Amino acid sequence: MTKRDIVVRIGQELEEEDPESLEQRVNQEMVLKIVQKTLDIISDVLAKGDTIELRNFGVFEVKLRKARIGRNPNAPENDVPIPPRAVVKFKPGKEMRERVLNLTPKA
Repeated sequence: MTKRDIVVRIGQELEEEDPESLEQRVNQEMVLKIVQKTLDIISDVLAKGDTIELRNFGVFEVKLRKARIGRNPNAPENDVPIPPRAVVKFKPGKEMRERVLNLTPKA
């Protein structure tokens, strides 16, 4: 699913909720702006090293990876130093975890 798919789906679901209300009608351009602003704010907060917690969805946080030694699989005799770096980690919330677990095939 792409950002565009999300925008189209939100627009359709809002229209289905109340198709009669013209004042409340939100066009896809406005939905796109809202989705993009949301993603920009999440990126800005993470770039500052802060954590984002979205209830029932999950937590985005910045973690620091330690420096380590890696190996090139094509030339395993050569060690490659990998410097420390910051990475974004995501921990799903309880509700999302339960919904994804439903995808697990039954034994």
